[in-house]
Amino acid sequence: MPIPHCRPADWPDVSGSRFASLIERESPEGCAIALIGLPDDTGVRLNHGRAGAAEGPAALRDALARYGVADPSGWEWPGVFDAGDVVIEPGELDETHRRVTEAVASVVAMGLLPIGIGGGHDLTFPFVRGVAVPGAPMHGVYFDPHLDVRDEPGSGMPFRRLIECGAADALTVHGFQAFANTSEHVRWFHAHGGRASDLGPDDPWPSRDTFVSLDLDVVDQAYAPGVSATNPAGWAPALAERWVAAAGRNPRVRCFDIMELSPPHDREGRTSRLAAHLLLTFLRAFVERGS
Repeated sequence: MPIPHCRPADWPDVSGSRFASLIERESPEGCAIALIGLPDDTGVRLNHGRAGAAEGPAALRDALARYGVADPSGWEWPGVFDAGDVVIEPGELDETHRRVTEAVASVVAMGLLPIGIGGGHDLTFPFVRGVAVPGAPMHGVYFDPHLDVRDEPGSGMPFRRLIECGAADALTVHGFQAFANTSEHVRWFHAHGGRASDLGPDDPWPSRDTFVSLDLDVVDQAYAPGVSATNPAGWAPALAERWVAAAGRNPRVRCFDIMELSPPHDREGRTSRLAAHLLLTFLRAFVERGS
């Protein structure tokens, strides 16, 4: 089934024993979740980050083709439809953002929960905008050492734009790093409903509709070297896994994305494999929503 502004994703050969063999590519019938690739790093370049995140969706699919069993013990995977990759307009950030929003809105209209795989973190802005209901702003929860509330266009802008357009009215960041944020950005963040939380994944979550965004640079660079901006004192993967599982279980979470995977800077594919593990973690936890 065609999705506006999307082209079919390129998958490597997938063994029937792998989870990826279960992913539907032709029709969303019977599915609960849609993957949508966001293969652009224009925003990263504008913020003078390390280019390469445009290759993130392909690398994550390649890792999924090699990791995760199709027939796990104790549960069944939810139905997943791959909506493909949004066709990017090179150098035209606003046009690319428009296409992302329309593509995401299309899969939401089908009754699917969208999972975005990117791509620069600016793409979280149009991704969430495609989910938001006018007049009903969401609470944003994100895992990132950076607040990403810059005024100027680029990968550091998404959460400011979501507040400004009315798609969100509150923000909670986990993994905040004081060395990576200016006083101006911290002031703006707190003045617009933001807080840097020290709560854990098992503590209470927002009690209303929520979007969740994972920037892979929240993970320590020893485990996640393939990102746009490495983190010398980030999370261990097990902590990221706990947060992602909590998001997957939470019925108030209406969308999820994994951003800033940058394969040219990855060593031995370790960041791509971690991204695949975290995506599978969300899907495994999503099954528990009905229990």
